[in-house]
Amino acid sequence: MTATYTFDVFSSLDGYGAAGGNWTGYWGKQGPELLDHRLSLYDEEQRMVFGARTYQLFARMLAESTEESEVRDPWVTRMRNLPATVMSSTLEGPLDWPDGQLASGDAVEVVARLKEESDVPLRSHGSLSMNRALMSAGLVDRVQVTLFPVITGESGLDPIFHGGGDFDLELIEQRTLDGRTQELVYRPTPHT
Repeated sequence: MTATYTFDVFSSLDGYGAAGGNWTGYWGKQGPELLDHRLSLYDEEQRMVFGARTYQLFARMLAESTEESEVRDPWVTRMRNLPATVMSSTLEGPLDWPDGQLASGDAVEVVARLKEESDVPLRSHGSLSMNRALMSAGLVDRVQVTLFPVITGESGLDPIFHGGGDFDLELIEQRTLDGRTQELVYRPTPHT
């Protein structure tokens, strides 16, 4: 049986995964429904898959935060306690992740192997360039976009799908959280 792989990403309406200046993280729009829903997503056992840059951002963000900061939302704490595979040809262990392991080599080959061998679903939060490559290789089963009610036309960083392939998307789930944030879950198929 092949494990399901979900590319989970936060986005502004105009397709950016982050913003510069004084907008960070959820762009200040997280609410109780969103936070509860995010925590429920991490209730089931699963393996996280990160690219090196996203892993380093999470590790640095968590190391610089305090227990009381909103960085350590319960869902982030739960995510950090899940097993994780970090794709990198340059990082050296040990990782600052309780059950983290490094995997070197081509991400497409490693994730294809993980999908075949894993007894639990795989999930990646962020890791944009890695996930674009995995989508192009047909390894992403679900694209889960949490769309925040902002446009970051001047401060947007990290265009999520820029440089990736063309895909048709089948909407398989949708919900509105806190009356303003949309979660859209799609099944991607390469557009031919």
